[in-house]
Amino acid sequence: MANFTSTQVPETPNLTSSTSKTVIIKGSHNFKIQGFSFTKGMGVDKYLSSDTFSVGGHLWEIQFYPDGVKNDESGEIYVSLYIAMVSKSEEDVRVWFEHFLLDESGDKWFKTRIGFWRVPKDGQRMTGPHPQTVKAGNATIGYSDYCKRTELEASPFIKDDCLTIQCTVGVLKTSMDGPKSVAQLSDLRQSYEQLLESKEESDVSFEVDGETFYAHKLILSTRSPVFKAQFFGPLKEENSRCIKIEEMHAPVFKVLLHFIYCDVIPDVEEVLAGLDSKCGDTMLTQHLLVAADRYGIQTLKSLCEVRLCENIAINTVAASLTLAEQHGCFLLKSSCLEFIRLPENLEAVIQTDGFKNLKESCPAVIDELLISVARVRDYSCVSCGLGLGSRR
Repeated sequence: MANFTSTQVPETPNLTSSTSKTVIIKGSHNFKIQGFSFTKGMGVDKYLSSDTFSVGGHLWEIQFYPDGVKNDESGEIYVSLYIAMVSKSEEDVRVWFEHFLLDESGDKWFKTRIGFWRVPKDGQRMTGPHPQTVKAGNATIGYSDYCKRTELEASPFIKDDCLTIQCTVGVLKTSMDGPKSVAQLSDLRQSYEQLLESKEESDVSFEVDGETFYAHKLILSTRSPVFKAQFFGPLKEENSRCIKIEEMHAPVFKVLLHFIYCDVIPDVEEVLAGLDSKCGDTMLTQHLLVAADRYGIQTLKSLCEVRLCENIAINTVAASLTLAEQHGCFLLKSSCLEFIRLPENLEAVIQTDGFKNLKESCPAVIDELLISVARVRDYSCVSCGLGLGSRR
C-alpha cells in the first residue's frame, strides 16, 4: 500500500494594491477688451472681468484692473491682472496658471510667473510660491504691478483700441485606482511579459538600431492609435510584417514595448549600463517621452513628463525644455523655465551645450525666458547674460 504524506500549503496573504494617478487638465481663454482707451480713469481697485470659463470642473474668470489695485508711491499707474476661481469647491483645488498679452499676429508678451497654487475648499484664500501676489479675501491670484499703463499704451498689443489677454489654467486632478489583488495584477503583467519575451504568435517585427524586436499587432493597436492606424486603418501599410524604426535607440524601443505590454516602466538598470548617474536616467526618460509622443501613448508621456519635472538639473534642464516645447509638455516647460530663471541656476545653465541647442532650435522659448527673468530682475542683467540683445 502506498504511503502518502500530507504537505501543508502556505496560506496566500490577502494582499491588495492601489494606484494614485495625478493628471493636469488644461484650458485657455482669450479676453478681448474693446475701447481700451475708455477704461483709463475707471478707478483704483475697479476691474473688468471676462466671461466665466470652465477648466477641470471649476469656473474661472480673468480680472483686469486698468488703474491697478493700489496707488503707487511714485505716482506711476500699473495695470493689474488676476485669475479668479468663481465657483465653490468641496475640496482643495491645485492649479497652475499663466497670463499673456497677445498682439495682432498672436505673438505673446509679458508672461507672468507660474507655479502651483492651492485653493482651499472654503474659497477664501489661495496659497502658493508668491504670496505677495495673492489678492486678500478672495480665491484670486495675479499681479498688482503687471506692467506700467504708459508702457502698455505704447506697445503693439493695443490695436484699434483693443487689448487681448490670454490665460491658461491647469487644474491637477488626483484619482485612486484600486484596490486590486496584487497576485492577480502580477499574474496578468507576467503573462503579457512572457508573451512579449517568448515571441509566440508574433505577427510583426521591428528593426531598431540594429536590433530586432517581435510583437503582436493587436496588442500594439490596442495601446497606440498610431500603431492602430498603421496596421488596421484605411491607410494601413501593405508590407507591415517587418518595420524599420528610424531615429530611435534600441533600449528606448525595448522600454516602450515593455510599457505597452505591461503598463509599467521596467527597471532600467540594465538599460543604463555604464550610465549609472541620474543624468543617464534623465536622458533615457527624455528619449522615452519622445517615443511615447510619437506613438500617441499619453499615459507613458505623462509619466515621463512628471519624472523629468522631479529630476531637473543644471546639465539636463535645457534639453528637457527643448523637448517640452517640441512635444507640447505644458507642465515640464513651466517647471524648466522656473528652474532656469533662478539667479543661482541661470548662469550655469547658459554655459551648457543643451542651452546652445535650445537657442538654435527654439528661439521663441528664449524670448519667453528673457521676459520671465526680466520680470523679476533688472533688465540690464538679462540681455548681457543671455546674449540676445535688447528686450523688445
